[in-house]
Amino acid sequence: MMEAKRYHPLTIFFDLIIQVKHLFFPALILFVFNYDSTNAFITYGRIVFYIYVGGMLVYLLLKWVSYKYRLDDTAFHLYEGIFTKTKQTIPFTKIQNVNRHTTLLHRIFHVTSIRFETGMVGDDSSVEFAVISLNEADRLEAYTKQAVRLETPSVEIGTPYATPERIIHFTPTKKEIIKASFTSFSFLGMITLLVWAYFKLTEYIDVEEQVVGIYSLITSSWTWVTLTAVGLLVLSIVFGMITTYIRYGKYEISSDHERIYIAKGVIEETAFSIAKERVQAIKIKQSLLKRMLGLAEVKLTVVGGDSDSDKDKQDVSSLYPFLPVKRAYEMISEILPAYEVTEKMTSLPKKSLWVRLVRSSWTWIIGTGALSYFKLNIWGWEQAWWVISIALTLLILAFEVIEFYNTRYTLNDHFIQFQTGSLTTTLFVSKREKIIEVSVKRGLLQKQLGLASIKTVNRAKPVSHKGVTDVPLELAEGFYQWYLGRRKEIKVE
Repeated sequence: MMEAKRYHPLTIFFDLIIQVKHLFFPALILFVFNYDSTNAFITYGRIVFYIYVGGMLVYLLLKWVSYKYRLDDTAFHLYEGIFTKTKQTIPFTKIQNVNRHTTLLHRIFHVTSIRFETGMVGDDSSVEFAVISLNEADRLEAYTKQAVRLETPSVEIGTPYATPERIIHFTPTKKEIIKASFTSFSFLGMITLLVWAYFKLTEYIDVEEQVVGIYSLITSSWTWVTLTAVGLLVLSIVFGMITTYIRYGKYEISSDHERIYIAKGVIEETAFSIAKERVQAIKIKQSLLKRMLGLAEVKLTVVGGDSDSDKDKQDVSSLYPFLPVKRAYEMISEILPAYEVTEKMTSLPKKSLWVRLVRSSWTWIIGTGALSYFKLNIWGWEQAWWVISIALTLLILAFEVIEFYNTRYTLNDHFIQFQTGSLTTTLFVSKREKIIEVSVKRGLLQKQLGLASIKTVNRAKPVSHKGVTDVPLELAEGFYQWYLGRRKEIKVE
């Protein structure tokens, strides 16, 4: 049993920094841009500013004194409120993911932040400690795991906890970091940075004449043009590698028999913990460039997570965005041996392609109708509309044919697996027991050709809907019967 205690004292300082960010621009207007103003609006604005800052400091201090937390054998107990007190209880059994984030400021003071995410909604969706000592974070995480496992009132906060041995599955090599920098197009960030810097400078300094002068110098000879182009290319590549290393340089994927652990970050450190039993499905995504380089992103469909933290949810669901394909398949079997991923899948029948072409023809008909009505005139070329119509037709045909050949599926005793997509493909794998709903639909044209569309629904936030269109009717009928076998695998408590 643990007595109620206050949050880390540095919580006041971190909250104050957040407030300073909000007050930065009002302070500039009141005390810098109008430092010698005697305008009544500015004068009263400064008085309001001082009152607000004073009240904010008092509030932050009272908040730190009043807000407390306590752990017992089964739950977190959170005590909040300065004048009106509230108590919140969140059971350990509801905790599904553990998320740590250590900013540069956290590292300076040797603290971190930790969030225990649940499958609930609203105020009970997570327990968050914005500032907490490293030892306390380790102790809380270990204690919650131990309490969930034992589920007995005999456990005390000081009871030793044997941390399960972790197996490290992946850390990126220098070669993989270089590949990642090109695949993520992070080198293009240099251009964005230069454009942003230019517009920022023009707000304070007139640099137009200098820019025109530099441009004239560069374009004065092919030597300068070549040197500038090569220089910008080298800087962009170096910039891309540095930014990619900062983000993925210390990436590590590990696991024990209960959880998956993801740690990353060179300057700001982030660590995620995902319960294996919460994984509902696996998705392997590949863009066209990633397929050319033999890379893939493995994403997990996971139950739980804070609905207000979309960025973190995206990070938690992704094991690593630039895994070698072969290693991705191996890692899935290592981390989640209960899942099976096979490279042998069945392609769609030829008649599926015709259905898709007929269906997409409506896009061409509507597009061509609009073009013929408006008769676009491009650079004085009156017949440009029908050239665009032909290009639209070829583009639609190309996408449909590519997606048709990329679409595959397989169905075995306990798993369903299918791949969809055109330029970017997604391989979806899920266990029958993790699927909460299935549907089979048939359109008029599908009925004529003996085809159907199947869809699965998995628990997630938001609910995950995945499916394949224009599969043979035999598969659709077998798919429905296959799902009925789920009754034997589900244990009702």
